[in-house]
Amino acid sequence: MLHLRVIAPPDQSAAVAELLAADCGVTHLAVLAGAARQPEGDLILCDVVRESADGVLRDLRQLGVEARGAIAADDVELAISAAADRAARTAPGSGADAVVWDEIAAKTGEQTELSATYLVLITVATMLAGIGVLLDQPILIVGAMVVGPEFGPLAALCVALLRRRLPVITRSVQALVVGFLVAMVVTVLSTWALTAAGLVDRGMLLADRPLTDFIWRPDALSWVVGLLAGVAGMLSLTSKKSGSLVGVLISVTTVPAAANVAVAAAYGVWHEAAGSALQLVINLCAIVLAGLVTLVVQQSWWWYLARRGPGHRPGRARR
Repeated sequence: MLHLRVIAPPDQSAAVAELLAADCGVTHLAVLAGAARQPEGDLILCDVVRESADGVLRDLRQLGVEARGAIAADDVELAISAAADRAARTAPGSGADAVVWDEIAAKTGEQTELSATYLVLITVATMLAGIGVLLDQPILIVGAMVVGPEFGPLAALCVALLRRRLPVITRSVQALVVGFLVAMVVTVLSTWALTAAGLVDRGMLLADRPLTDFIWRPDALSWVVGLLAGVAGMLSLTSKKSGSLVGVLISVTTVPAAANVAVAAAYGVWHEAAGSALQLVINLCAIVLAGLVTLVVQQSWWWYLARRGPGHRPGRARR
């Protein structure tokens, strides 16, 4: 359930209150006339079950409330109310499967920024994976996968492609390309530095690495793993099951592949660098493709639920 705080201009307040009162997924509605000061207007409070939230937010935006007012939403962790239970039973679909598109767009949009923190995290993850490649240590590889922040821009790219948001698409691609390039360049330099210090050498890369050589040997299973990870990652994001995301992060070889490209390039082992680069491209493409398809299916399913009852329109269920 979400708690909505709406500041409605006086001339729109009645329409907003009527809209909210008419939706079967809305409860605990309160209107505080003239309570808002910046911007000025009426403060309208309500709770809405997640399965109805997307339609309610879309209807509020269609009224243009955000132009002269404001719309804010927070998660409600606990609601002890017969009215809330009744709203959950009446609204179509399941709250556990509900997708609030504005929430997802806001969450993923924040992760497209090419910030210093993002660059440091992806660089550290790639350097860590580079050491794991040379030592043939899967534990270091797994650690690097968890540290890597690349799924944020990948998820944002999927959402932006579905919603046709060109600026977000551009920022997501920029974050991925620049992030991986910076991380690989720094990893090349760090590999040379470690070699000069006598801590690693070219022979470690050329030696048999049975535990990590899959990183630069892509095959059909690379596509399968990437597609499955894309589905799981997008579902974990849209359903707020963040615990599943850790499993997604350690199932694909994006950061390890970038690290293997860098280490192999540092030692001039170009066939291995090429194989790792292909592995990286396969995983990125598979995640985006699967994530986009997952979003399309979810969107279609919720449109079906909204339309299956008489008089329903997308995102709206009448009392």
